[in-house]
Amino acid sequence: MRVFVVLALVAAAAAWPNLGFQSDAGGESDAQKQHDVNFLLHKIYGEIRDSNLKAKADSFDPEADLSHYSDDGAAVQKLMRDLKDHRLLEQKHWFSLFNPRQRQEALMLFDVFIHCKDWDTFVSNAAYFRQRMNEGEFVYALYVAVIHSPLAEHVVLPPLYEVTPHLFTNSEVIEAAYRAKQTQTPGKFQSSFTGTKKNPEQRVAYFGEDIGMNTHHVTWHMEFPFWWQDSYSHHLDRKGENFFWVHHQLTVRFDAERLSNYLDPVELHWDKPIVQGFAPHTTYKYGGQFPSRPDNVDFEDVDGVARIRDLLIIESRIRDAIAHGYIVDKAGNHIDIMNERGIDVLGDVIESSLYSPNVQYYGALHNTAHIVLGRQSDPHGKYALPPGVLEHFETATRDPSFFRLHKYMDNIFKEHKDSLPPYTVEELTFAGVSVDNIAIEGELETYFEDFEYNLINAVDDTEQIADVDISTYVPRLNHKDFDFKIDVSNNRGEEVLATVRIFAWPHLDNNGIKFTFDEGRWNAIELDKFWVKLSGGANHITRKSSESAVTVPDVPSFETLFEKTKEALGGADSGLKDFESATGIPNRFLIPKGNEQGLQFDLVVAVTDGAADAALDGLHENTEFNHYGSHGKYPDNRPHGYPLDRRVPDERVFEDLPNFGHIQVKVFNHGEHIRHT
Repeated sequence: MRVFVVLALVAAAAAWPNLGFQSDAGGESDAQKQHDVNFLLHKIYGEIRDSNLKAKADSFDPEADLSHYSDDGAAVQKLMRDLKDHRLLEQKHWFSLFNPRQRQEALMLFDVFIHCKDWDTFVSNAAYFRQRMNEGEFVYALYVAVIHSPLAEHVVLPPLYEVTPHLFTNSEVIEAAYRAKQTQTPGKFQSSFTGTKKNPEQRVAYFGEDIGMNTHHVTWHMEFPFWWQDSYSHHLDRKGENFFWVHHQLTVRFDAERLSNYLDPVELHWDKPIVQGFAPHTTYKYGGQFPSRPDNVDFEDVDGVARIRDLLIIESRIRDAIAHGYIVDKAGNHIDIMNERGIDVLGDVIESSLYSPNVQYYGALHNTAHIVLGRQSDPHGKYALPPGVLEHFETATRDPSFFRLHKYMDNIFKEHKDSLPPYTVEELTFAGVSVDNIAIEGELETYFEDFEYNLINAVDDTEQIADVDISTYVPRLNHKDFDFKIDVSNNRGEEVLATVRIFAWPHLDNNGIKFTFDEGRWNAIELDKFWVKLSGGANHITRKSSESAVTVPDVPSFETLFEKTKEALGGADSGLKDFESATGIPNRFLIPKGNEQGLQFDLVVAVTDGAADAALDGLHENTEFNHYGSHGKYPDNRPHGYPLDRRVPDERVFEDLPNFGHIQVKVFNHGEHIRHT
């Protein structure tokens, strides 16, 4: 089972076994698998640079022995028919998952990978189709297969911003990289965010255009793809609720960043203009520039996709279902959503994924809206423009309208959550347990630092011309280390398992008016969630910011992966086990930027009954990452955001709750920027 951290969803799934490089039943070591994947994804637009893989690509016959496939070769025979009939998308062409035919082709290849019984069959197919299929389709299929196939459990995927740099890097920098390669002159080039100071959105570009944020977003959608069918291998537990929560957290976090920079919260209405335009300053490797959108564009119907009226009808049907308290499935049966699991059904409906019980009636609001908003530069195909940034999960968050779109959908989710009855005091109380004190050790302070990544895969390549060092560096948000200090009393007379849940929300809104508790809890950012054993009497808990369950470290660079893999092939420990997941916000993104005066936040800690919360055993024993495997059961029985996920008509319920603590803190940013040297 491959293990992943999921933004604000995660909790320890037990004390994990040694994840060092080992051999599988087929004899291939994890180090060899890592080696293979490194070379399959390196220089993706050129020839394979590993002689063994190149030999497989040239000599392997995918249909020679169908006994190596768990579906008796059905998937590979289907793909080979389309390949032989020249029906597949050519190489050196853009790829978008939102293009139905291109998605079908990528999933045909994924279907081959997921049905391989052994690594040799897996990697041989990968090498073979890498040379014959569209590069974007291949990269997508391989990434999702490595994430979900048990054959690749311990493989660390390289950062997508080094595999396909065009999707993450300004075109001006890409042009400079080409000049460096052509003149054989090494270069490090400074990247900047799109726009100028004349554009207010420039103040928060560091958030949406952060390559770690881009990586998180696309990786989450690979971990929980909307096209997933359980017949592939396993069920994605609480997938619809995960979709809601991850995007809810991105939305409230973006609004907190806007408050840090004196900007109003975002909103989107289909009958009002898109006030803020966007110029991506990025280009496809093959296919031209990403389309720009001017200011104050009125929404138009998109030919071949949807009318705005269609989206309004779908929205009204979903809101009608919320008002009635049930979803109607395709057989006409009622599915009750007036309970804690109703959000899971609603998430499947709104996205919509193949888990939706009635996609014909409720449509695919999220996926269709992404395309409609992304095509507003050329809604009628008059100029034959390629897909916009919103039609790629890698690039979507670069456009500020992404957060406006998800705020629109978040309001629909809120309508459902607010229809549920508030929690009672009895439901919220953890009898005999009280939070006595909360403190922060170390100032909550953010700063910017320059981050460098490699651009060697951005330029055209041939074995006859030597590589030169080409990279770019870009500013990114980070924070200084801090600790949560939490004093908890356990007067139950015995040791108990407890869940510690930490949230924060801005104290004041954009008009300087204090958020009510009910307003604040919906805008709460989840900072951490972990299990701990409380001994009788006083307990002093210290939780480091670096231990947060909602974050992951930076993905290792290609260079690091090559070095570590070489060491592992020589018998050393790879040191890569902590990087097997990229599904989470970067740890450096744990807290919002804040400002010079200190942006005030309400920080709350809820200590709840761990025995009742835990869906798995031994959750308190994991002292490293808090992992959640998409292949298994989600570790926390409670709804995401509990106990702040339901409306609070009377905040005195929480004020008088012994197992709930509430303090105010400030997040500072003093303009510090650690420059590239």
